[in-house]
Amino acid sequence: MRGILSWGGYLPHRRLDRQAIKAVAGTGGGRGTRTVASYDEDAITLGVAAARSALHGAPAEPRTLWFATTEPPYLDRTNATTLHAALRLGRDVPAYDAVGSVRSALGALRAACDATGPVLMVAADLRGGLPGGPDEAAGGDGAAALLVGSDSDGPVVAELLGRASVTEEFLDRWRVPGEVASRLWEERFGETHYTALGAEALKLALGEAGIDAADVDTLIVAGLHGRAAKAVAGRSGVPAEHVADRLDGTVGNVGAAQPALLLAAALEADPAEGRVVVLLSLSDGADAFVLRTTAALAEHRVERPVKTQIASGAPVAYGTYLAWRGLLPVEPPRRPEPARPSSSAANRNRDWKFGFVGSRGKEGMVRMPPSPLDEKAAPMAATAGTIVTFTVDRLAYSPSPPVVFAVVDFDGGGRLPIELTDVDEDEVEIGGRVEPTFRRLFTSDGIHNYFWKARPLRGSAPVPEKEG
Repeated sequence: MRGILSWGGYLPHRRLDRQAIKAVAGTGGGRGTRTVASYDEDAITLGVAAARSALHGAPAEPRTLWFATTEPPYLDRTNATTLHAALRLGRDVPAYDAVGSVRSALGALRAACDATGPVLMVAADLRGGLPGGPDEAAGGDGAAALLVGSDSDGPVVAELLGRASVTEEFLDRWRVPGEVASRLWEERFGETHYTALGAEALKLALGEAGIDAADVDTLIVAGLHGRAAKAVAGRSGVPAEHVADRLDGTVGNVGAAQPALLLAAALEADPAEGRVVVLLSLSDGADAFVLRTTAALAEHRVERPVKTQIASGAPVAYGTYLAWRGLLPVEPPRRPEPARPSSSAANRNRDWKFGFVGSRGKEGMVRMPPSPLDEKAAPMAATAGTIVTFTVDRLAYSPSPPVVFAVVDFDGGGRLPIELTDVDEDEVEIGGRVEPTFRRLFTSDGIHNYFWKARPLRGSAPVPEKEG
């Protein structure tokens, strides 16, 4: 038996009310909200958050890592290696990118299903478009991760019964490297092609699984073409009440991450055994996966369900969103830009910089950064802490001032001055509870300087990692 062992979804804290768009841009907008990645988030940091959630309490360590996105922070170098370092995976665990297209995430999932041993598939995206355009309003930012394995690796919560893929070359949506917005052909052209491709892939996958469309309990139709997704669902033979919500009104379309995110939401919604869940994705063809939930699903515990994250967001102004995206030039900080991060220094301090690993002395004291005199590692990435004191700095360099710094006492030992994120200055207080989060500090000379910040602890508390 091979299928899903665990999963994790991640939605940024900020939400953009679509009604705010038209007042500024003069067009566009609509109803509902979309998720917005903060100025210090990118596809890598989103992916790390989702992957950490998927590995929280997972029955097995991944033996391969795949990372899919249409917005890779780097070209030429592998983005997945940064996730690998932040997750503290073993040196013998290969990490690969599948980037450039929305369909790359389904290719990574297919590779995970074909592999032996546990495979972690992570997909993350930041979707947008030109101000006032339909992609800006319809898009969303987020990530999801699926840990795929067999019953020899641990309890399988959703067994893979069948799958199918069909491919066709047609130009429906495209974006030239370096451009910020996609271009689209006439909408009915894409709808015609995707409707036929989706129906074909669904029929083949259900046939391989030996299941009729009427027996499908949940049908997920992912893809950037909303009209095509609706048409495929309507002609699938699956009862309308069994078609999953695409989260368009609360999250938006998160591109490469949408299939895995919607699957995560579907698994969380109903833990009953024996449900047939079909994931169908429309992108440069169609990919279908037929899954059946097992008794292990009811026992699986999710650290932060997608539904909970949807309900816990905070608003962001449209002008702030445009500035974060680089679409609205604003007055830069009147301070010298940070110097380029040192590659050699980062390599020497890899466990601290990417894994947030301190050290523990013989007397039991936790030191952050780690001391070379201590022999015992103290992983801190999953350890919450308490704000001892803080300051709001309006002069420090930041793409989104002011900077909020706090001195945090971590549970079990360790004190560190650390920058706060996902927080408004008026909600910071001494005694407030925070948790570490992997973020991008700044970019200089094309090098992204990643490290850990702290954000207010919302929802369940993280569980400390084992030492070593």
